[in-house]
Amino acid sequence: MTLDISHEFYMRMAIEEARNGLAIDEVPVGAVLVDTSGEVIAKGFNRTIIDSDPTAHAEILVLREGAEKIRNYRLLNTILYATVEPCVMCMGAVIHARVSKVVFGAFDTKWGAAGSLYDFSTDKRLNHSPKIVPGVLADECRELIVSFFKNKRTK
Repeated sequence: MTLDISHEFYMRMAIEEARNGLAIDEVPVGAVLVDTSGEVIAKGFNRTIIDSDPTAHAEILVLREGAEKIRNYRLLNTILYATVEPCVMCMGAVIHARVSKVVFGAFDTKWGAAGSLYDFSTDKRLNHSPKIVPGVLADECRELIVSFFKNKRTK
């Protein structure tokens, strides 16, 4: 992949998506899928609560939208930006979709599958290994999710 991009630029888009989710009381996780030219293919936020769907994570939704847009489930030469480290389900989908790179903000030590709890990207038994770029705008991403759950616990 030869795209010279600013990871912060696209992560700010993902943060804006997370804020859109927060505005409707969803867990504030945002995601953006970008192609090699820098074009945004898809963007979205968690919709698990509003859709009553445990699979409606931001990453899954943008992978679905991206695949539909390009008419191919293989999302070769794409970069997925997520405000929080993808979980086991989302990393499984990333690997199946052959996403080239995953860039995320905050680590998720309870569910993360891109380096914290698990690291699917380095498991040689799997048929694809996306490159992982962790910690982009980590403090801002972490604050969104931490404040959301802190607020939920005090209500």
